[in-house]
Amino acid sequence: MARLKTSGIQSRKEQILDQAAALFKTKGFNATTMRHLAEHLQMEAASLYNHISSKEELLRDICFFVADQFNEHLAQIEADPFPPAQKIENLLRFHIHMLITRHNEVYVSNRDWKHLKEPHLSNFLQTRRQYENRLAAIVQQGIELGQFRRVHPHVATLAMLSTVRSIEYWQRSKRQISSRQVAEDLITLILKGMEQ
Repeated sequence: MARLKTSGIQSRKEQILDQAAALFKTKGFNATTMRHLAEHLQMEAASLYNHISSKEELLRDICFFVADQFNEHLAQIEADPFPPAQKIENLLRFHIHMLITRHNEVYVSNRDWKHLKEPHLSNFLQTRRQYENRLAAIVQQGIELGQFRRVHPHVATLAMLSTVRSIEYWQRSKRQISSRQVAEDLITLILKGMEQ
């Protein structure tokens, strides 16, 4: 799977992936053509195929890049000795960080995954379900320890994830609210709503 770098000199493939994510976000996956991407990158369409085989490959690389980032971070959190409330806060901070710094990729992963072809579609959906189950297990621990209210852990998980995704509205908003303020307020609202 492709690795998109966040700093340093990007390879041509990484530049292509970045631009593809931006185009998929603005035009939509179905409406974006390889010709659009080539024009956007100021290169010949034939040259584009030296780096990638298809538009579907780009979508697959973007979706699994995002999934890998979240799963790697979750594995670190699971290994930490922190109490569940601290683990959830750390996870929320990472989600917010990804939504702000890798917005195009996360946006495409959240919306265009349905265009993945098999077996990648099934693999991606299984990866998402496993992630949600692991997150719900942390919530369940918090409930058992009396840190969180007695709610269904999967309901809490879905509520957390959808609340964090509301950052997309902030990014389209004309209001001048700093990313730090948005992050702190969202985390406060989510954790206070869950606290016992």
